[in-house]
Amino acid sequence: MPSYGTTADGRDWSTWLHTMWRAADRAEDVTALADVVYRALVSRPGVLLARGTRWTPAGLSYLRYLPAGEKTPVTRWAPVEGGIETVPCPAGYDDPVIVLDDTPSPGVWPDGPDLAAAPAAALECAFPLADDDWATLRVVLDHRPAAGNPLFAQMTQVVEVLTISNQRIVEHLAHDRRQVEDAFLAEASLQMDASLDVEETLRRVARLAVPAVAEGCVVHLFEPDGELAPVASAHVAATAQSWLGEVARTDPWLVKLLRDSGDRRESTVLRGAELTGGPFGSAAKNPGAAVRTLSVSPLRARGRALGTLTFLYHRPDALGDTRMLGDLASRAALAIDTSTLYEQRRNHVEVLQRHLLPRALPHVDGLALSAAYEVADASLDVGGDFYDVVVAGDQVALVVGDVCGRGAEAAAVTGLARHTLRTLLQDGVSPGNALARLNSALLGEGASRFVTALIAVLSPADDGGWDLEIASAGHPRPLVRRADGAVEEANVSGVLLGVLPTPAYRSVRLALGPDDALVMFTDGLTEAKGAGGRFFEEDLVDVVSRSVDGAPDPAGRLIRLASDFRQTGDDDTAVLIVSVDGRGMRK
Repeated sequence: MPSYGTTADGRDWSTWLHTMWRAADRAEDVTALADVVYRALVSRPGVLLARGTRWTPAGLSYLRYLPAGEKTPVTRWAPVEGGIETVPCPAGYDDPVIVLDDTPSPGVWPDGPDLAAAPAAALECAFPLADDDWATLRVVLDHRPAAGNPLFAQMTQVVEVLTISNQRIVEHLAHDRRQVEDAFLAEASLQMDASLDVEETLRRVARLAVPAVAEGCVVHLFEPDGELAPVASAHVAATAQSWLGEVARTDPWLVKLLRDSGDRRESTVLRGAELTGGPFGSAAKNPGAAVRTLSVSPLRARGRALGTLTFLYHRPDALGDTRMLGDLASRAALAIDTSTLYEQRRNHVEVLQRHLLPRALPHVDGLALSAAYEVADASLDVGGDFYDVVVAGDQVALVVGDVCGRGAEAAAVTGLARHTLRTLLQDGVSPGNALARLNSALLGEGASRFVTALIAVLSPADDGGWDLEIASAGHPRPLVRRADGAVEEANVSGVLLGVLPTPAYRSVRLALGPDDALVMFTDGLTEAKGAGGRFFEEDLVDVVSRSVDGAPDPAGRLIRLASDFRQTGDDDTAVLIVSVDGRGMRK
């Protein structure tokens, strides 16, 4: 009987086992243990050859062997040729290690080794390394081993080393992959959330996914009629870009697949023969490489089906855990839905805001009217700034106002204030009395928001100019820009509307001559803050002198200058300017 203690190289089995564990601790792939495992086994007395195989559901992955007396194992990768066995992978044995009496000689392989003696038997074990990942380990002997032979226990120990090492490697790789995926998903969320434009969001989804996730990506969204329409696509091959876009629009096989997949909760994955009949199968003529795998993830957000996210994979086994696909699709769907809701709300706000402002300024002989409005707040709530121009007989009334706050309640108070003042001014009520009656109306309605307002009524003067009567309720004082460029502030003031029950609003009177202008505005203009904390109000007199000079659209020009100046401050701004034409006469 051969001795299984210390071998010719001076190492006993415990030393070899320690060496294997140290190698296993450093290995990044279980195949890296091949050298030490096979050398340890062929160091056992009577062992002619050590052989291992690796299997997947598709069949043999590789075969590796090491004859006694050699130092480096020989590896044959699948698909194998030249006589290597192609028997199915064993599904395990009742005993950990079994004895094979009819083991074939390695000499049946054309490039097989010449053994020192004829094989008499073999020991073999089959074991799973992980799900769908099997291995076999065989040692060929020059004798038939008796029961209790140490090789049985030693092979079991080798299997334990390989199994535990592979489990650690798989867990480590899975951890690394999750970290990479989580980092990718975090970056994807940041990129997609950076835009509230639907089309830009979709383009970002496609650009992020290629090639980080797959070689091709197509995003489809449901249209109002229920049809799916491609809205973004990307491919690593420039020559495949237009082809992929055309397929995404017109291919009936893909359209049916997307519609079926869009109704599901989980991702749909097709491989190999499952792609037959579609534009991506092996027989398909496309400018890109053959598609090995296709995945379709439904885009769902807030209980609604929005569309589908399709990935094309050219690399074999490129698709791993579909968890990441579902997570990416969920984040993309949420970003798309948020962008869509933003667009809808912005449209609603714009429509409502337009109803709170006059559609157009009236034409008045002898006067040039200019108005502009800027929304500086990105919160998508209706602002409380408003303006209006009312022509009543030969008088022209100009109104600028500001309701505290934003949102639906502010919009309701804005509508009440503007339409109340318009009605009163059409009836010829003076500016001070109009403000007093609006104050009573606000208190009567129980409005919880205060209002500032400024009313200026222009009446024809005997000299061909215009007489001006101005009343204010807590509003910024207007500026009068004279024809020579001098700017003066109208000394008018009054109490906020909706606060006191019986305030008095006194008017001041001014005269406007040829090329004079009255500039009215809300506090969003004066409170625009620039670099260093400087307010636009500090430069307003000079800006008005230079910009309100008879050129077209002075109100728009004034708002643009304030917008360029603004570094902080998010209040809306309304500007209303009336200028007397250069002739100083009405037609």
